[in-house]
Amino acid sequence: MEIRYYRAKITRETAAPPQSALPQALVKQVSPLRYGAVVRRLAAVAGCVLLSVSVSLAEVNFSRLQAVALARYGAQTVALAAQWQAEIEAMKALPDAEKLARANRFFNANIRWVSDETAWQKADYWATPLELMGARMGDCEDFAIAKYLTLILAGMDVAKLRITYVKLRGANLPAMESQAHMVLAYYATPRAEPLILDNVIPEIHSASRRTDLTPIYGFNSQGLWVGGAANPASTEPEARLSRWRDLLRRAAAEGLG
Repeated sequence: MEIRYYRAKITRETAAPPQSALPQALVKQVSPLRYGAVVRRLAAVAGCVLLSVSVSLAEVNFSRLQAVALARYGAQTVALAAQWQAEIEAMKALPDAEKLARANRFFNANIRWVSDETAWQKADYWATPLELMGARMGDCEDFAIAKYLTLILAGMDVAKLRITYVKLRGANLPAMESQAHMVLAYYATPRAEPLILDNVIPEIHSASRRTDLTPIYGFNSQGLWVGGAANPASTEPEARLSRWRDLLRRAAAEGLG
């Protein structure tokens, strides 16, 4: 299961992180907990350029998406992509709470969690929504990205959404141990208590009810937040952007942007 996989993954990735301009508060918070994997990921994506604002404004070419789905994956993925399109269209007129519920439910119901090695034969891979639907499996990052994109395409304000790395504790872990995990957090206002969209616990709960999670950092196209801070630690951080650029390139080729 996911928790056990991340335990093994962190054990492999606890080597010293590369030198970078990480926020010192984050370094102090993470390093005593042996969170080398989380720090390394932050160093790789700390540019907060998750998905550019242009994605939210672009007209999605669903015809192109369907054609790619048929050629690459077959009729079943075409049908699922059509359901996704219908969900996005239906969500546009709904209040935020219903948008969150539908985006969360769609991917939790249709996708099963597996490791990146199993899904993509890579140690760390961030899938596009179409790739996720084609495989019908992915890890926590793939779930969070797909939900984030879905909500943006449905018209939600990007300022309310943060892809968030957390420490996850659970019944399958020894006491005082925790694992790296990714969720999507929704903030009605910058200082509001967030709601958490997750694939481990499929129901949406407020952060105060998710006592098994401790936020490390969150990001979107507008900034990066350390822990649960209301104000961003950076709005123009420098980073190595290769993973996001690759994801955006693949998504654009599939019809998203």
